[in-house]
Amino acid sequence: MELNMSQSKPIQPTRREFLATAGMGFTSLVLGKMLAEDGIVRANDAGAWSKPDGQPQFTPKAKSVIWIFLTGGMSQMESFDPKPELNKWAGKSFAESPYQKFLESPYLKKNLREFIEGLHKVHPKIYEMQVGYRKWGNSGLEMSDWWPHLGACADDLVLVRSMWTTDNNHGAQLQFHTGRHALEGQFPTIGSWVHYGLGTLNANLPQFVVMGTPIADCCGGVGAHGSNYLGPEHSGVQLAIDPQNPLPFAVPAGDMYREEQQQEFALLGRLNRLSAADYPDDPAIEARIKSYELAFHMQTAVPNIVNFAVETEATHKAYGLHQPETKTFGEQCLAARRLVEQGTRFVQIFHGSNGGAGAWDAHGSLKAGHSALCKQVDQPIGALIRDLKQRGLLEETLVVIGTEFGRTPGAQGSDGRDHHPYGFSIALAGGGVKGGIAHGSTDELGFHAVENRHYVTDLHATVLHQLGLDAHRLEIPGRKRLEIDFGQPIREILA
Repeated sequence: MELNMSQSKPIQPTRREFLATAGMGFTSLVLGKMLAEDGIVRANDAGAWSKPDGQPQFTPKAKSVIWIFLTGGMSQMESFDPKPELNKWAGKSFAESPYQKFLESPYLKKNLREFIEGLHKVHPKIYEMQVGYRKWGNSGLEMSDWWPHLGACADDLVLVRSMWTTDNNHGAQLQFHTGRHALEGQFPTIGSWVHYGLGTLNANLPQFVVMGTPIADCCGGVGAHGSNYLGPEHSGVQLAIDPQNPLPFAVPAGDMYREEQQQEFALLGRLNRLSAADYPDDPAIEARIKSYELAFHMQTAVPNIVNFAVETEATHKAYGLHQPETKTFGEQCLAARRLVEQGTRFVQIFHGSNGGAGAWDAHGSLKAGHSALCKQVDQPIGALIRDLKQRGLLEETLVVIGTEFGRTPGAQGSDGRDHHPYGFSIALAGGGVKGGIAHGSTDELGFHAVENRHYVTDLHATVLHQLGLDAHRLEIPGRKRLEIDFGQPIREILA
């Protein structure tokens, strides 16, 4: 039966719809007046705020980011910032060395904000390096012997050796991703800001993907890939790398045709949009609508991402997929390459999460622990960088290797190092950064960042800048951010 629209009566709103619309209308009028009086919103101002349109704000150098996070606190001295002075003064106290002054530095208390005062004290007995080091590549970058595959990529790396943070406990894991101390709560993460600021390059895949076990609840939990006030649609989507069952909760039942499921998703979409009509500003409803749409498209796209059978045997071998110690992380790195190849904007890989502080937390047995952990990640990361480069993707993909803080130059117990927020190292490759350089420095023992010091949000600003985004222009009215939240791009490392 056809309906003659010219003779149909106008649809009358329900009482609920009328009250919701009227209430939101009056509220909007009042709120608009208040914001205008406060100078936050001016309707006739040509520079009035508007939501990002998904386009870079200026010419980008990169399209995607692969963000690798080593959970627990990797030692800078046994990785990217070797310190031979540790060996020279090993077993001596700071007072017995020329470096007592490091314990009198204003940095020791100036930037520190402790959960429990005095829990992590200065350890006065200098602890020697637990591994050798060498110069790598034509650039001669110094790195430890635990990183031979990454060392072979030295001419494509920039090592930033002067990072610092304010939390000396593992809330620094959350802080590394949001820029805020854990005591201040949860805030949008760097991945969610990228998702918020840039449009999709592939509507069939999530634009912010998370792999590996996220950090534990004690240290920020899902907040390390969350979006907080940006809305849940900008949070990271967790992806398990299982080629045999890549989407266990999103594939149709065995007796259901794809067309039937498509109709189910369409019905859910219509129902959600009816709710959205009542509550147009509810971010949860908007996120739910987009999640159903994305879930349907992912059923085809994601199995293709984890179909490693199409890769050559040489690629499998390069990523270490045949070796038990490198298989899991190698698959995640290979999936990361395939994701950015298909247009995913931000891929975040966690390594070492163990339900607590993280496997890289080396209070004891540092040599045994770090050597095993480096073996798990070194080969896959090296393969990832070389693979991206040979495919012409490294120029447009920024690879970041980070951790929440470093380790103390002094010994904790007989064979460990404690938490150390005063100076630590990260590595970057591709995405328009220089190769074969070290930027910034710590002192002779790796205690304090002393030259070109960078708080963690300088890394965030650098990532956003390479993607064509200015953090200041992403600020949302009513969500005032501190200046330290924005950071400054590390321009000395940019090509």
